[in-house]
Amino acid sequence: MKLTRLKSFYAECVRVFRITKKPTKEEYKAIVKVSGLGILLIGFIGFIIHVIDQLIKGL
Repeated sequence: MKLTRLKSFYAECVRVFRITKKPTKEEYKAIVKVSGLGILLIGFIGFIIHVIDQLIKGL
């Protein structure tokens, strides 16, 4: 059973590696920009929540 699952997993991995391609420079830049903006947005939301929490505790 486990050997069959392992062989199936290996076959899936090989299939995925065959159909993937290296991103172009433009695609890479777009991915970095979107990821960076997402990280900044999540950090900003966390900061705002922290500030609101501190204001509420101070009252």
